[in-house]
Amino acid sequence: MKARPATKRASSTRPSVTVAAVRPVSKKMSGAKKAKYPDIRRDLERQREAILDEVGEVLTNRPDLEALPDVSDQASAEVDQNFSMRIRERERKLLKKIDEALDRMNAAIYGICERCGGDIPYKRLKARPVTTLCIECKTLEEQEERARR
Repeated sequence: MKARPATKRASSTRPSVTVAAVRPVSKKMSGAKKAKYPDIRRDLERQREAILDEVGEVLTNRPDLEALPDVSDQASAEVDQNFSMRIRERERKLLKKIDEALDRMNAAIYGICERCGGDIPYKRLKARPVTTLCIECKTLEEQEERARR
């Protein structure tokens, strides 16, 4: 008779050990998740500040195209200016995405896939902090775009 209660204790002890082993991991993961997002927020804010500083510098130090005496120099300067404008347009779009990501952080929905509602892995968020889709949903979106072409 004594052997059976010992067996029951061993079997009842195992699930509690498993649960105890799982709880610290989940707490660690949620704590890590909370600790990692401030890093991403700082990265986004630094990137935003750098873009705004660069735009401000470009606007204050614009070269005067009329000052160039040679027509080919003026044409070259205009091509450079057009190229800079395209880069600025890309930066404007990136700035908008950064602002949207910061807004999602403030609303506590950052890191949640807009398509499936699942969590976006931290590594993806760190690599592409403005992302709104998990890897699987982004892959599906790209496949759908290719199919439309």
